[in-house]
Amino acid sequence: MIYALLVDGFEEIEAIEPIDIIRRAGLNVLTVGVNGEMVKGAHDIMIKADILIEDVNKEDMELLILPGGAGHTKLDEDKSVHELIDYADKEGIYIAAICASPSIIRKKGLLKGKKATCFPGFEEYLVGAEVISDSVVTDGKIITARGAGAAADFGFEIVRLLKNKEVSDGLRGTMQY
Repeated sequence: MIYALLVDGFEEIEAIEPIDIIRRAGLNVLTVGVNGEMVKGAHDIMIKADILIEDVNKEDMELLILPGGAGHTKLDEDKSVHELIDYADKEGIYIAAICASPSIIRKKGLLKGKKATCFPGFEEYLVGAEVISDSVVTDGKIITARGAGAAADFGFEIVRLLKNKEVSDGLRGTMQY
C-alpha cells in the first residue's frame, strides 16, 4: 500500500496528480488525513481522506508520500508522521517527498550523502545532500521532486519503481504527457 499524507495547506497538485497516476497504474494508494478526515489544500480545495493516520497499517506500506506546500511544516510537527518516516526508513520502504518536504527527511539524516532535489530556494535545508536540479531524483529508497510542475514526473517515477519502466512509459503515452 502507498500512503499519501495530507495536512491542511498541502499543495493539491503535488498530491493529487501523483495519486491519479499511481492509481492508473493499478497500484493501491490511500490518502491519509493527518489531522482529520477533511483536509483543506493550499488553494482551498477540500479533500476527504481515505483513512486517518492512526489507521495506517505500517506492515503493508510500500511507499510513503509527503506532499509539499505550506502544509509541509505541519507534517514536520506531527509525531505520527515522524513515526511513519522512521518505520519506512528502518524497513527499507520508499519515502517520496516533493517541494519543501525533502527538508523533513533531511532533518532525520536520511539525505546525508544522497542526491536529492527540492523546491528552488529550499536547497539550504538539504544540508548533507548532493542537490541536483532535476525535476525528480531517486537515490536508494528516497525519491525527491522539485514542486508542482514536477508532480506528474514524480508520479511516473513512483510507478517506474513499484511496477516498471514499461508501465510508466505506457501511462505517459496514454495520458499524452
